[in-house]
Amino acid sequence: MYINIETIITAGSLIAALGVIGGMLIAAYRFFRKPDELETKIEKIRKTHEDDIRKINEEQCLITYGLLACLKGLKEQGCNGPVTDGINKIEKHLNKQAHDMEE
Repeated sequence: MYINIETIITAGSLIAALGVIGGMLIAAYRFFRKPDELETKIEKIRKTHEDDIRKINEEQCLITYGLLACLKGLKEQGCNGPVTDGINKIEKHLNKQAHDMEE
């Protein structure tokens, strides 16, 4: 078999065509795989977000109880008026939140 220019050009064209087809297949695979990757990333972010919200709620609860204790201490020392209003509002809020959590 004699190898001439046409044979080399044909072989090069065949190799280039196979490369293009392979590249298209790889691009299509990556394109269809991307939503799955994004879904796993979104789920991981959602879980982290829920954990952060839970921690923030716990921290706010502790801060509220601390504030309520401070206001009750002020009331015991004789402060009245806005202190009593603050105590009543915080206790009402805590009571409402407790009942909303049960539902």
